[in-house]
Amino acid sequence: MLEAYRKHVAERAELGVVPKPLSADQVADLIELLKTPPAGEEEFLVDLISNRVPPGVDEAAYVKAGFLSAVAKGEAESPLIDKKFAVKLLGTMLGGYNIATLIDLLDDGELVDFAADELCHTMLMFDAFHDVAEKADGGNAAAKRVMTSWADAEWFTSKNEIPEVMTVAVYKVPGETNTDDLSPAQDAWSRPDIPLHAKAMYKNPREGVNNAEEQINELERTGHAVALVGDVMGTGSSRKSATNSVLWYIGDDLPYIPNKRSGGVCIAGKIAPIFFNTMEDAGALPFECDVDNLNTGDIIDIRVYDGKIVRHGTDEVISEFELKTEVLLDEVRAGGRIPLIIGRGLTQRAREHMGLDTSTVFRAPVIGEESDKGYTLAQKMVGRACGVDGVRPGSYCEPKMTTVGSQDTTGPMTRDELKDLACLG
Repeated sequence: MLEAYRKHVAERAELGVVPKPLSADQVADLIELLKTPPAGEEEFLVDLISNRVPPGVDEAAYVKAGFLSAVAKGEAESPLIDKKFAVKLLGTMLGGYNIATLIDLLDDGELVDFAADELCHTMLMFDAFHDVAEKADGGNAAAKRVMTSWADAEWFTSKNEIPEVMTVAVYKVPGETNTDDLSPAQDAWSRPDIPLHAKAMYKNPREGVNNAEEQINELERTGHAVALVGDVMGTGSSRKSATNSVLWYIGDDLPYIPNKRSGGVCIAGKIAPIFFNTMEDAGALPFECDVDNLNTGDIIDIRVYDGKIVRHGTDEVISEFELKTEVLLDEVRAGGRIPLIIGRGLTQRAREHMGLDTSTVFRAPVIGEESDKGYTLAQKMVGRACGVDGVRPGSYCEPKMTTVGSQDTTGPMTRDELKDLACLG
């Protein structure tokens, strides 16, 4: 297994990309090696099981969770992974196949505190919330601690707030960047393979771009994060793959999650609405402002709360901006709009169960303008999905969905997104 994997790593290195995440079969082989590790490979094996298996409800995650659960419960052994470490690794898997074991361990005298620690920052609980609530109601102290942690939104408050000043190096692509520039249609086959597909971003030379990957790597050598800047950004068809490619170059690695990144800064005179939303979802900070005085290689300080961009280390204002919504700051802190929505929902459920008022930890969305006029049919349709009579332009809503459709090449991407969110239904 290791020989084949190292061959794969070498092949990918020739392409200039990181290896693919492990498959279910590879994880099964890896588990056998973890039980009887070859000399000298111990550290490598632990790294593979920790960092190279997809989270959520991926088939490989099922195999990983099964093994770690067996170790935690004393049904399997590895000289490299003790019970406590197994629980810690279960807690890094976001949700899905790891949840039942972590909840069971709330009754385990030896591991109860470790299981509770991991559940406190686990948001993808869904129906398993009731199991924890039931234990808490039954007097289980660890389950009560988990419920209190969720109610206090510790999963959110434990994350760093956005700093007052973000220093970035500018990578500017003048003119209009559409989603086909970022995720070309002729490379659609590679979209689920984020690092490989990112190679196609800006593959056609244009003003300011000759080799985007090399240019961005050069800017990273300044020691600062890179911000993507353009006049118009993200027009054209809606492609999550466009966001994936951008974040592969300007985002941050996600701990324990292979081949995915979040975060990053995107600045443009105009950002297309759907591209803006997909950047929000992934934890990036997109905003609109005058970019005429920004050029590739500039080092700038973004004063997030003041709405100003200044030359690094000076007070010379280059541009001013206003965030689309203050909630964007919470979204970036939470790691994206999707984690924020799910986590906020978990906090609200915990508070309702405990008889507490709505949390004041989060920034409240701005309510749309009140009107005594009726609703259009479209406003009623969206309203029904949100449990209200109708929605107004500019109002914030969270529709409930039971079906996700996907066209042509995006099927595998949609599947991967649903797996990451631990959608087991």
